[in-house]
Amino acid sequence: MNKKQTITITATILILASAVALSTVLEPIQVDALKGQGVPNQQGTSSKVCGDRLCSEPAPQKSASDADNNNDDTKNINDDDVKDDNQNKNAKNLDKDNSANKIKHRWLNVHSNVHTSFNEVIVIPTIEQDAFIHPFAVVIGNCHIGKMVFVAPTAVCRGDEGTPIHVGDGANMQDGVVIHALETVEEGHNIDDRRFSADGDRLKGDDPRFAEGFAAYVGNNVSLAHGSMIHGPAWIGDNTFVGMESLVFNAKIGINVAVGVSATITGGVEISDGKFVPPGAVITTQEQADALPERIGSHYEGTNDAVLNVNQQLAEGYDEMDLEKLIMEREKQMEKGMWETSIPHP
Repeated sequence: MNKKQTITITATILILASAVALSTVLEPIQVDALKGQGVPNQQGTSSKVCGDRLCSEPAPQKSASDADNNNDDTKNINDDDVKDDNQNKNAKNLDKDNSANKIKHRWLNVHSNVHTSFNEVIVIPTIEQDAFIHPFAVVIGNCHIGKMVFVAPTAVCRGDEGTPIHVGDGANMQDGVVIHALETVEEGHNIDDRRFSADGDRLKGDDPRFAEGFAAYVGNNVSLAHGSMIHGPAWIGDNTFVGMESLVFNAKIGINVAVGVSATITGGVEISDGKFVPPGAVITTQEQADALPERIGSHYEGTNDAVLNVNQQLAEGYDEMDLEKLIMEREKQMEKGMWETSIPHP
């Protein structure tokens, strides 16, 4: 065996090992177990996690040689159920449960937050059954992802500081979008003006609605285009479009608003319903916000409808797609490519 053959074989082994490792990470890309956390499954029944499978799925058949272990397995499952009950009573202990730990480590891109002085409750994201989270997107902690939401590669919903974060039904988070928020509670004390109600009211810490409020709220059928950032405290109304590379921080944007490319909206301002924020605009005062033109008649008038159509179809298509099969096909292509490049050329 010559030196060139040795190098080729070594490279092939290393690439195959990398492909196997990648497929192990990407295997659970549809996060079905996480979608089952208190969310109806496709049959309309509630699902929860039983070890490595959903409780709604049939248990694997055991061989006769495993019969001696049945009692121990049953005891372990019962113990897990008891732990699940205790988690509902005390969310702080969620990360101690074996099932939760399996989820945390198996679904690397979707996992709980960590315990801090500003977030003493550990929460796993809630993801509706027909949402799609790309394996290279990240969803952490107290984030709710609604129905038919498309979360594209490199998008991030990080509910580990200001919480909770809500992404409404039919919305989309395109590539590079970040949703995050300033802390809302510090050592048990609510922080004024750091949460909005679902209706868009900014909440004081002593408001009885504060506990049910949102650090960042994205309404139904909202489009967050590539690279945009929504940093709470923030509230975005239904059917609004936020253009590429735009920033919304400490602001409220009404329904049916169109925000142009690379706009900045901050300073505690409120954008009224149906307004248009021109590309590159910097809105930091309420006077500027009140002077904005109407969306109707602007060149962004129908943008959100078109974007929603595309991204909702993507969410549906990717969710139905057998991505594990796709990964295996990619591995075969890699192997074929490695074989072809290892053949000596004349």
